[in-house]
Amino acid sequence: MILEICAYNIQSCLVAQQAGASRIELCADPLQGGTTPSIGLLQYVREHIFIPVFPMIRPRGGNFIYNADELAIMEKDIIAVRQLGFPGIATGVQQRDGTIHTEALKRLVEAAGPMAVTCHKVFDTTPDAFAALESVIDAGCSRILTSGLQKTAVEGAAVLAQLIERANGLITIMPGGGVRSSNIAELVRATGAAEYHSSALVAKAKEFIADENEVKELVSQLKRSGA
Repeated sequence: MILEICAYNIQSCLVAQQAGASRIELCADPLQGGTTPSIGLLQYVREHIFIPVFPMIRPRGGNFIYNADELAIMEKDIIAVRQLGFPGIATGVQQRDGTIHTEALKRLVEAAGPMAVTCHKVFDTTPDAFAALESVIDAGCSRILTSGLQKTAVEGAAVLAQLIERANGLITIMPGGGVRSSNIAELVRATGAAEYHSSALVAKAKEFIADENEVKELVSQLKRSGA
């Protein structure tokens, strides 16, 4: 099973790597829910982190409705990330009615090739999880990060299980949102997912640095659940 850690800084990347995480989603600006990391951070991560890292491609906080200028900026960021040799990205685009903007997302996936693309939690702001699933598959993404359209993955576990069944192996459904060592075994039982996403932040971490012991325990719980 795969544990992806959401990292907002190099400290969290190093913790994730040292504590046994499988992959990192790299973001800037945690107060905005994650935006595109700086070129300096991206370069430094490539030099010091040796597990797969998927940078976030999100030009600003707020909604996920982007104009032509913002989409062009996102494409340039994707090209820069690809040239640095990252294996994947996380991104997402929606229309004004809340549905996935399939054509715009497809454009970003094409710019990313051959990198894998995770559709981030824009998915959880859509009005219909199953329609959104079809849109994201059509756009060519490799996985979806979602809490089943609920505040937490535990609350959305039933929908997550249905999404995994409906996806039928065409795309990976990765539960995220409030995933902790205290509930990840429950999520494995309830959803049957093979990948999980957590920030591993504990006790309202002011510096937004992942807790090493929490990452280790998440890894341990996944190993036990997959035995």
